[in-house]
Amino acid sequence: MASSKLSLTVAVVVFLLGMAGAAHGLTRVVANSPDEPCMNMTLYYHDILYNGNNTAGEEPAARAQGFYFYDKQESLTSWFGFSIVFNSTAHKGTLNLVGADLMGDATRDFSVVGGTGDFFMARGVTTIRTDTIEGLYYFRLQMDIKLYECYL
Repeated sequence: MASSKLSLTVAVVVFLLGMAGAAHGLTRVVANSPDEPCMNMTLYYHDILYNGNNTAGEEPAARAQGFYFYDKQESLTSWFGFSIVFNSTAHKGTLNLVGADLMGDATRDFSVVGGTGDFFMARGVTTIRTDTIEGLYYFRLQMDIKLYECYL
């Protein structure tokens, strides 16, 4: 009896998740191979630590909203949990990323665990690499984003 209630509950949840994309008039696209994501892009994450000066730069395509913290003393590592918030002519919405940044490694992967707007319920991986470090106040990460589940 309990098993059939659980099965019914799982079936209803799967149905409702499938209807979420249909409610927005979107079609679910799942990549057939790791070499062919349904969407990919490259962004640069600029981190400018406050040093008393304003920094002028290019117009951003998006901004990061969230947090990262350093979590080990014996090696330089941090943990990221943030949303990339798009508000440009090219894209609207958010991508949500989480992962460990093992800064000593040449490349690191963050999971893309969801999104909104143009990135509704996106799933994928973001490979990051340190692109530039300038003293204690600035670093830039290259973020290669590959989405393997998209709603278009």
